[in-house]
Amino acid sequence: MSDDGLGRLARPAAARLGGTQQLSDRVAAYLREAIMVGELEPSSFIRMEHVASRLGVSATPVREALMILHSEGAVRWEPRRGFRVVPLDRQDVDDLFAVQAYIAGELAARAAQILPAEETAGIRGVQAELEAAAARGEAARVDELNHEIHRTINRAAGAHRLTSMLNLFVHYVPRNYYGQVPGWSDATTHDHEAIFAALEARDPDAARAAMTEHIRHIGRLLSEHLQGKGVFDRGRAVERAG
Repeated sequence: MSDDGLGRLARPAAARLGGTQQLSDRVAAYLREAIMVGELEPSSFIRMEHVASRLGVSATPVREALMILHSEGAVRWEPRRGFRVVPLDRQDVDDLFAVQAYIAGELAARAAQILPAEETAGIRGVQAELEAAAARGEAARVDELNHEIHRTINRAAGAHRLTSMLNLFVHYVPRNYYGQVPGWSDATTHDHEAIFAALEARDPDAARAAMTEHIRHIGRLLSEHLQGKGVFDRGRAVERAG
């Protein structure tokens, strides 16, 4: 591994830092994902100057990004040494998706009571595009369309504070890693049917249950994938050694 702590983290395409967020937020998202999927090793030090060079940005947004991650508990500051990655375990991932599932389930339940029929028909059209993209193996397009479906449901609930809270947790989901997790694409194409049926039936309890299970399902798939890659084992090994 190189001494920047990013030995297995590929140099990102410009699109990975694109968007309308502040640059520091985009750098934080990039590093957050690298920590989540184990590309940044547990307890490794993150060298700001090397991250800046790798991402093609100045040191300032990297420093600001690391302070964001520090406030979240993903890294910790050690005086005179720098920012160190906090080891991740399976319970962390399971807890993240459990909270996300609870909020998303509540939003779906509220949406089921007020979502107009034409919007439900609209998201079924998006789903058809999603399934076609999945059949072509276009993981990035599947993710984009999946995001559109969930955003439509969440916004329909009219619960802006709950939606904002959900967005905080969604930041931890490694979207750029989407195509590498076995079963994620299948979960996206198959789990949605129960959600749509509940929305069409205006059944809040069924919508809550279907959405909750969907989010927990993708969380389980990610946990199993990271377990198979040895990400959690590396974290435990570091903790034992420390």
